Amino acid sequence: MTHSQAPLVAVLDDEPEIRRMLVDALEEAGFRTSAYARATEFEAGLKRCQPDVCLVDLGLPDRDGLALVHRLALESGAAIIIISGRAQVQDRVTGLELGADDYIIKPFDPAEVVARIRARLRRPRSEAAPAAQVAVFAGWKAAFDRYVLIDAHGAETPFSHAEGEVLRLFLESPNRLISRAQMQESLGGAAGESFDRAMDVRISRLRTKLCEDPKNPRLIKTIYGAGYIFLGEVRWT
Repeated sequence: MTHSQAPLVAVLDDEPEIRRMLVDALEEAGFRTSAYARATEFEAGLKRCQPDVCLVDLGLPDRDGLALVHRLALESGAAIIIISGRAQVQDRVTGLELGADDYIIKPFDPAEVVARIRARLRRPRSEAAPAAQVAVFAGWKAAFDRYVLIDAHGAETPFSHAEGEVLRLFLESPNRLISRAQMQESLGGAAGESFDRAMDVRISRLRTKLCEDPKNPRLIKTIYGAGYIFLGEVRWT
């Protein structure tokens, strides 16, 4: 892989020492980087070049970090990893609920950040459709290149990168039980309460976007104590 083909990681943190430490570790690991101290600079940079991964500190001087994460999740195809000194479980759960893919607590080892980024970029794909970007199922199309669901009438509903990871996991394994442990292994992130809560929220949002009856969903079924199963035929194009 040439340097120009290496994944681009955008770093947003107002502490110069942390920015330098992350940039040095990432570039040594073979990533390209762009670093920003303020949210306004970061957002301007996104208009020039779309990163593969965004590392976002929540304690920003000019913007609410969680609000920024939520907007990135809805509008960007990048994986989003929060880096924060907020160590409470509820802070982690909130960040994941708003669309972040992972949450790293300060202080941290730069090697851990590199490992987490590689895990986010190493998302498995089924052998049947390794490069497919559009799935057709039950009157819907899921366009993963644009992060939108398209209904039978052509109306589009956006989904976040994090929601898209869960949806693709289901669509690549239809009519098969997927346990929580399998989801954690496939999607990455630390197992535990925050991961389980984040999965519940993402699945609930997917059901809403797919116009599912929350009391009796027809596509994404919960098998209590075991996991989830996606019911339906899926065709990749």
